[in-house]
Amino acid sequence: MDAYVVLAGGTANVREIQQWLNGRYWQKEEYSIGPCDGIYSRDVQKSLMIALQYELGVAIPTGNFGPGTQAGLRSRTLRQGDSGIFVELFSSACVFNEPVPLGGDIGDVRTSKRTTFDAKLAEYVSAFQQFSQLPATGQGDYQTWAQLLVSMGDPDRPAAGCDTRFSITPSRAQWLVNNGYRAIGRYIYDPPESTLDKDIKRGELQTIFDAGLSVLSIYPDNGRLLSDFTYAQGYQHALMAHERAAGYGFNRGTVIYFAVDYDATQDDIDSAIIPYFQGVQAGLAYNGKKYVHGVYGSRNVCSNVTKKTYARHSFVSGMSWGFSGNLGFPLPPNWSFNQIKEFKVVNGADTFDLDRNIWRTEGGDPGQTSINSTVGAADAFINYVQNLYDCARQYGKGNPNQLVMEYLREKKYNDPPWQVVLGAVNRDFINFANGNGFSVMAEFTDPFTGYTIGAEHMMATANGHLAFPQPGNPKQVNAGDITGWGGDLLTFYADWRNASASYSSGYTFAMEKLAKPGIASRFGFSDLIEDADGYLLARKVAAGTDIATAVRQHYNGNGGLKRFTNYYQQRFTNAETCNALAHDLLVLSLNDDVRLAAAQLFLAGVDIPPIAMPANKLQEFKQGFTDTLIARMGTE
Repeated sequence: MDAYVVLAGGTANVREIQQWLNGRYWQKEEYSIGPCDGIYSRDVQKSLMIALQYELGVAIPTGNFGPGTQAGLRSRTLRQGDSGIFVELFSSACVFNEPVPLGGDIGDVRTSKRTTFDAKLAEYVSAFQQFSQLPATGQGDYQTWAQLLVSMGDPDRPAAGCDTRFSITPSRAQWLVNNGYRAIGRYIYDPPESTLDKDIKRGELQTIFDAGLSVLSIYPDNGRLLSDFTYAQGYQHALMAHERAAGYGFNRGTVIYFAVDYDATQDDIDSAIIPYFQGVQAGLAYNGKKYVHGVYGSRNVCSNVTKKTYARHSFVSGMSWGFSGNLGFPLPPNWSFNQIKEFKVVNGADTFDLDRNIWRTEGGDPGQTSINSTVGAADAFINYVQNLYDCARQYGKGNPNQLVMEYLREKKYNDPPWQVVLGAVNRDFINFANGNGFSVMAEFTDPFTGYTIGAEHMMATANGHLAFPQPGNPKQVNAGDITGWGGDLLTFYADWRNASASYSSGYTFAMEKLAKPGIASRFGFSDLIEDADGYLLARKVAAGTDIATAVRQHYNGNGGLKRFTNYYQQRFTNAETCNALAHDLLVLSLNDDVRLAAAQLFLAGVDIPPIAMPANKLQEFKQGFTDTLIARMGTE
């Protein structure tokens, strides 16, 4: 009854490898024929491992990453120009770990199975190594083999992160520093029934900071059984976590990692883990989102919780490599700590247990190096906007709110098509501000989610909605929409068409790619924040609040607490209106000049423009957008 065609969520590249493995190894005693459905799973991972063990000459292949397999791989370093069976197996493992989400202008990096280690495979390997915090050699060395095959990778590779239930004394802190550790995870809570005494002790944080170490905050409250996870418990745990973190003096924006400390299945995740983290979201929001949530658990737990509840960072329980949630799943895009080995430290007469963690130093959680700071995550941007607004008032001509928006969008949103949509910027004020020492502050940290916000896109959106207020007809779109959600939706449509060979359904594409944290997309999670915030700021300015005050109230007040709910209710109203707005936007029901400019900006080279797409196919795509917005409501 196994499938032999690509199923939803599968890929042709994975199916090709499944077919190849079956064809080459089906007569081997320890190998079991598997489906050819294009889905990378625990069974597919085991099949690859057994195939590798046969080629290495392991006496009885088991699919486990044992001493014989490890010894064989240490002598099988692959380099550009190599060919043969081990290149085929290595490149297959690379496919199973794609895409590598490097983000930015690079985006996702992918590869395919091949017989020769060529330059394209070396490029993928370098990207994978960079993402996995390995030396980016571009070679298939032992550490890379291990990282491709098991969640712990090489447990003895250098690690700068750690966590422990033991309190950190000056002597222990010095041992950590002397042995290369730079960040440590510590517990901010110990359940009353616990006998482990694992929470942070008085004065311990200062000891850690004095040694030059960063701290990551972990909140464990049992978390070892399915029954430990409900919405209500998540809400209560968030309230307690806030109280404890605030009691320690942790700074605003600190990530608190809530733990899933068992091998949760997909059914467990859907039925209990996700509702638990939705409760965590609500509990932290009740206290103003001073702290943001992260997730500790298997790769699959971390990825699901991030996609559905927007966890800022993942703390992966990688040393539990046999977990079903670690086999058949790549590292989550937002991983920050990867736990790879538990061992006992002997520090003179002192001993304590320690978990070694790979700490992702670029794009990961930097941890905290101080407490009781009065500086907010967005304060630098707030002060910047205030100073720029004062400069615009000093300039003395035009609307200072609009001038601030134009200054920030000028570098990225002022070429000829954008000038048709938005109008040209005031070049005289740009020169005036530059002459007064200003330059564009391109990004800042959102205090409510911990994600990076692009100021240029957000202010271009605000500029558009201020210049072109929302139409009186709730189902009508205008140029203001093009500068925010509309332009992003058209871009996302173009991305769908470019990926149509893998995603025939626009709805599936939206569910997997639209506004998902950590997923490379030109309509990403931060884009949706920027669309919402730009719209809400413009509405506030139009009602009489200056842009500096509006920004301050939004990011240092409660403006971001219900940003998605307020955005949806004010601009989209309900599912029917949202669907209608998406339709008119996609088919460009705009005036001629704006329609042509939008097509030039977003739809150049698209195989089938939205207006020519069959109605049922376009409806699926629109429904994906609508459902995505609805799912965001009440999640802040």
